[in-house]
Amino acid sequence: MLNIAPGLHVHLATAPVNFHLAHAGLCGVVRRFLDGEPLHGVWVFYNRNRTDLKILWFEHGGFVVAHKKLCQGRFRIPPFSGATLPLTNAELAALLEGIDLRQAQRLHRWNPPSSRSEAC
Repeated sequence: MLNIAPGLHVHLATAPVNFHLAHAGLCGVVRRFLDGEPLHGVWVFYNRNRTDLKILWFEHGGFVVAHKKLCQGRFRIPPFSGATLPLTNAELAALLEGIDLRQAQRLHRWNPPSSRSEAC
């Protein structure tokens, strides 16, 4: 299981990348094509066939690249216009587990109000 710090922003590239790239090449893709900074956030890439995902992030003095390759099937990448699609940690976990984010629905959840007097 991938454990990503809650404060990091997750960015899904909306176009496939060359999976021969390692961390240095993926950093170049982030800077050149996604207009981002690889040191800040989590960057998720997929290949043309959508059978592989690579995840790039910086942690404790170095870059980490995680690679998931499916034995069968394809990842369902949601359609989006723009260079990247922002994801929550939960959406990234769902994508890695094979859940189709295009059909998933986020249910309304109660959150405590800012004032203590209104809490249960």
